[in-house]
Amino acid sequence: MPNRSTDALFQLIKSLEKSEKRNFKLFVRRNSASEELKIIHLFDALDKMNEYDESNLLKKSKTISKQQLSNIKAHLYKQILSSLRIIKDEDNIDIQLHEQMDHARILYNKGLYLQSLKVLDRMKETAKNYNQLTYLQQVLFFEKKIEALFITRSMQNRAEQLSNESDIVNAQLSLVNKLSNLSLQLYGWYIQHGHARNKIDEEELKEILQKNLPGEAKTAKGFYERLYLYQIYSWYHFIRQDFLQYYRYTQRWVDLFNEQPGMIGAETGNYIKGMHNLMGAHFDLLNHKKLAEAIEQFEKFAHRKVVLQNDNNRILTFVYLYTSKINLYFLEGKFIEGLKLVPYIEEKLDEYKLYLDRHRVLVFYYKIACLYFGSGNNEKAIRYLGKIINQRADLRTDLQCYARLLHLIAHYELGNFELLEYLTKSVYRFMAKMGNMSGVEEEMFKFLRRSFDVGAKALKPEFEKLLEKLKQYEGDPLESRAFAYLDVISWLESKINDVDVQDVIREKYKRRKKVG
Repeated sequence: MPNRSTDALFQLIKSLEKSEKRNFKLFVRRNSASEELKIIHLFDALDKMNEYDESNLLKKSKTISKQQLSNIKAHLYKQILSSLRIIKDEDNIDIQLHEQMDHARILYNKGLYLQSLKVLDRMKETAKNYNQLTYLQQVLFFEKKIEALFITRSMQNRAEQLSNESDIVNAQLSLVNKLSNLSLQLYGWYIQHGHARNKIDEEELKEILQKNLPGEAKTAKGFYERLYLYQIYSWYHFIRQDFLQYYRYTQRWVDLFNEQPGMIGAETGNYIKGMHNLMGAHFDLLNHKKLAEAIEQFEKFAHRKVVLQNDNNRILTFVYLYTSKINLYFLEGKFIEGLKLVPYIEEKLDEYKLYLDRHRVLVFYYKIACLYFGSGNNEKAIRYLGKIINQRADLRTDLQCYARLLHLIAHYELGNFELLEYLTKSVYRFMAKMGNMSGVEEEMFKFLRRSFDVGAKALKPEFEKLLEKLKQYEGDPLESRAFAYLDVISWLESKINDVDVQDVIREKYKRRKKVG
């Protein structure tokens, strides 16, 4: 089967809006060279395809030979980017700064040095206002070049001032680089492993933090220094499942943007990620009220121009908004109501499949499976869990493990006892191999093995024994991972009291609401 995700040109064309396609054709037809007409034919042929298929493409584009295709595709790709570049986004700070630098270089090449310096001076102010250190470094480098080659007499002590400014910016950039590296390293650890599983993981994380966190980081006052510092501590505490500290640092992350609202446009992706983590922290702390408020705030943000007119921002906002909406249904025990979101989520996952990474899709599948499990539809839960289990187990091994465990429990609920012995052994081996066995999971496997030989009437006392044992693990940070992925306690209480699991969770939500 052709794989459209492997062809970069096809991806680019499929990402274009109608107005962008129209602009591209106007841009190309500014001259009528035969080579330009060929790329329009190629563009139209690719645009009409649902899946990329090179042999079919050559059949439809008879004016292009197989030998020409590679060069014409490269030319088309470049022309599309050029056409997109001239549709200026006045709110995009990167494009504004690039344009100012282009103007400064043109004036410099014309020998108009003072005019070039004036443009660079305006660019410097804009870069400072939006904390764009890399652009500021470029401006200072260019200013020093002009001052070194020509006597501009633009101001006294110019050389000393430029040298001091360069030293300050370079020091800031060095710190930002170290902090962003550490933030990425911790996030990468989580993507690979999930939450800390044992003391060895905790020690490894602590060593990574202590070894790589610069001493001057905690006193830094710049926007990016603080942003990456808050990210570092957010990932660190989240991985260790210290959710209170996780909440405190994600709140600081979002507050940083509230202090400097202009940076929301300049660093929209980081603002979106911050809101996602803040909503996640409210969920982890079972704070339904704060989560609902944050979702309302984020939904309003989703309708802003900075989101609607940017594909990347729109897709990220969809992912995080609907993840949090599902989480709120979990907290409130409204699993059946939450299922109403599934058709829309499925539609968007299909629409955005060119852009979504496998990790985010797997998280959605797990959450949808949990909605079906909580509402009593175990067959559908098994179907979505199968989509995770059938993937390579090279990403989010914790998610892979809990998908298998929930898959096992769903079959238990359906009474598929002929499968259970095989599944139990298979899941146990998988989790043990991944180093993912916690005390909670060990107790669950012991229970499942015992239940094969126990009659239906004797199961209730066994459920009660397991519940009593598992409650001893509540509050243990290294065991909280099991409760975060799978509310085993509520499931056991539902079995003991012979009620639906969503009714148990709903009652807990009502009690929390009264206390809150």
